[in-house]
Amino acid sequence: MAFRARHLLGIEHLTQEDIRTILDLADRYVELNRRTVKRTDVLAGMTQINMFFENSTRTQSSFELAGKRLGADVMNMSMQTSSVKKGETLIDTAMTLNAMHPDLLVVRHGSSGAVNLLAEKVNCAVLNAGDGKHEHPTQALLDALTIRRAKGRIGRLTVAICGDVAHSRVARSNLILLNKMENRVRLIGPPTLMPAGISEFGCEVFDDMRAGLEGADVVMMLRLQRERMDGGFIPSEREYFHRYGLDAEKLSYAKDDAIVMHPGPMNRGVEIDGEIADDINRSVIQEQVEMGVAVRMACMDLLAQNLRAERGRAATEGTYV
Repeated sequence: MAFRARHLLGIEHLTQEDIRTILDLADRYVELNRRTVKRTDVLAGMTQINMFFENSTRTQSSFELAGKRLGADVMNMSMQTSSVKKGETLIDTAMTLNAMHPDLLVVRHGSSGAVNLLAEKVNCAVLNAGDGKHEHPTQALLDALTIRRAKGRIGRLTVAICGDVAHSRVARSNLILLNKMENRVRLIGPPTLMPAGISEFGCEVFDDMRAGLEGADVVMMLRLQRERMDGGFIPSEREYFHRYGLDAEKLSYAKDDAIVMHPGPMNRGVEIDGEIADDINRSVIQEQVEMGVAVRMACMDLLAQNLRAERGRAATEGTYV
């Protein structure tokens, strides 16, 4: 498989071929994960460290499960009780970890660019599990796999991304990926939750749900990220749901076979009506969770292959990587 990346820090530097390679391998891991025996030895002898500076349920557990199913030794670092809380810098933490010779480092951090900085200081492969408002590449990849399996393709579709776009790294990564794969992307939300200059990213922008959802193949709802807001971005949650929450009436403007997505965790009655979220004929939210494990397995597998090849070359030359 043609995939040459050293790290997975974002979607921006991936090619169409890279994306297809990840999705094709992830498809194979979906089948493995549905078997009685789900374990393989692809990462046998390798060490995976998960560093989550922000709270996470789905992403952290998904990466942990992915690593264990691939046969890696997985360690979850509790950053709330780590030396970072005692004043240790991010770079010092990276150097300490590097001295332990890990192979895969999975990092979520509240500051944009923090994961890229870590990647410059360590000798292992680094996977970005979300950094600030920058990117969340594996979420975009699992969304792409979910769409491809539901629609039979990941191109030439009309995808509506709705809600808190301004604070969403999920929206940014999805926008980049969907544009790369030649889709028509619409962003829908109140002007207060749209970042400045967003129309320059090759998408259409709507502040009316019904107009934005007209003829959509995919409806991707976003979580309202209160923890990243420092002002009055919306008048009230009730008013927000009335105008921008997905219910049956608004969804009727999309295509009859449109699928509904949400990265989680969901605020029912704020971003999405509970009946829509649980509609087995329209919602693929649970499928997204399942695809998350497979995609993260694929990403770690590919990065590990490249790391082994790099170390093999280094050993031949008499250096260490």
